Amino acid sequence: MKTLNRHGLAAAMAGLLLPCVAVAQDEAASTLNSGDTAWMLTSTALVLFMTIPGLALFYSGMVRSKNLLSVMMQCFAITALITVLWALYGYSLAFDTTGMEQGVVNFNSFVGGFGKAFLNGLTVESLIMTIPETVFMCFQMTFAIITPALIVGAFAERMKFSAMLWFMGLWFTFIYAPTAHMVWSGDGGLMWDWGVLDFAGGTVVHINAGIAGLVACLVLGPRKGFPTTAMPPHNLGYTLIGASMLWVGWFGFNAGSAVAANGTAGMAMAVTQIATAAAALGWMFSEWVSHGKPSVLGIASGAVAGLVAITPASGFVGPMGALVIGIAAGVLCFLSATKLKRALRYDDSLDVFGVHGVGGIVGALLTGVFAAASLGGSKADLDIAGQLWIQLKGVLVTVVFSGIGTFVILKVLDMIMGLRATPEQETEGLDLALHDERGYNL
Repeated sequence: MKTLNRHGLAAAMAGLLLPCVAVAQDEAASTLNSGDTAWMLTSTALVLFMTIPGLALFYSGMVRSKNLLSVMMQCFAITALITVLWALYGYSLAFDTTGMEQGVVNFNSFVGGFGKAFLNGLTVESLIMTIPETVFMCFQMTFAIITPALIVGAFAERMKFSAMLWFMGLWFTFIYAPTAHMVWSGDGGLMWDWGVLDFAGGTVVHINAGIAGLVACLVLGPRKGFPTTAMPPHNLGYTLIGASMLWVGWFGFNAGSAVAANGTAGMAMAVTQIATAAAALGWMFSEWVSHGKPSVLGIASGAVAGLVAITPASGFVGPMGALVIGIAAGVLCFLSATKLKRALRYDDSLDVFGVHGVGGIVGALLTGVFAAASLGGSKADLDIAGQLWIQLKGVLVTVVFSGIGTFVILKVLDMIMGLRATPEQETEGLDLALHDERGYNL
């Protein structure tokens, strides 16, 4: 058996390197633990709750009232689409480890095979660590769902629904699944072998989605009327409720990534709460100083930025490291979503890049610092400079892979079917134009 020498989710991924029958030969991994299973069932529900209704409400409150349903529909449809694709082949592409060998770079270092396609081998008896593999598969499915759903905010109010479905299916297949495989699949995975630390998805989820969002908003171009026409959020109450749901659900995202009800899960929960609160205050006070008043949108966005930044670090850092990560994320994501966006004049409708891209990068890099035991983290022998370089390599590979891959997918789809709604549809609003429904009957 391989020695599982990383924390939490990473340890579970290493278990996937061998067939479940072989994993069961390890006495420590062969006994189902009802406490761990109960926690992972709860965590899976919490992460699904983050997308529907959490993200759907968070995003829909920030668009204009005529596009409320279109954003909710996109989040709901993505949940259904990715669930089916995950069962057919996504789980296999992310976690099938046929042909992988530590230190050997080959095709399977970048993407899995089809050994687990159609959920082949999943039975009532198969285990990953101390939980049923069915639970682990569903937990990972919720990550695969929310990642493409995050991208919706970058092109909100202007992409055709049909094009969105094709884009999400292709992006999930060619970008998300390979990235998850490279980072999490275990020995032989490209970034795993480098030693990239990503406890719960800083690179796999947030940088990946943030860069894709930036590319998508650039390829589609700005919304009709941007930047001269005011496009304020129509219901910040929805946005605040959605952000609150994301905050609560994120405990499943981060603490659940321990894949056990243990001390690592407890610390992940603690640092998630601390970093989120610090980032919310960091954004709020930055906005207060810059604009003269603190806003509901600002504090909600700051909280999400903190959740994003602590995600890769949550199983590795201590409380004070989380405090620093949170403050840094709040301030830097505020600057990105306001100053940088205004200077470069790109129409990232709901600041996917500013919050998830920048927040993910901040969190991934600072994980390499505050994971050190000397700074309160869990890594006793961590070389901070060396780990920073490893984290930077992981960030750069994710940025390049997601950026180029997203660009190619969008350009091909644009040539085949077109991406944008017509100017008339944008003026009317996508709720009526694409779905023949209204969010409000006034």
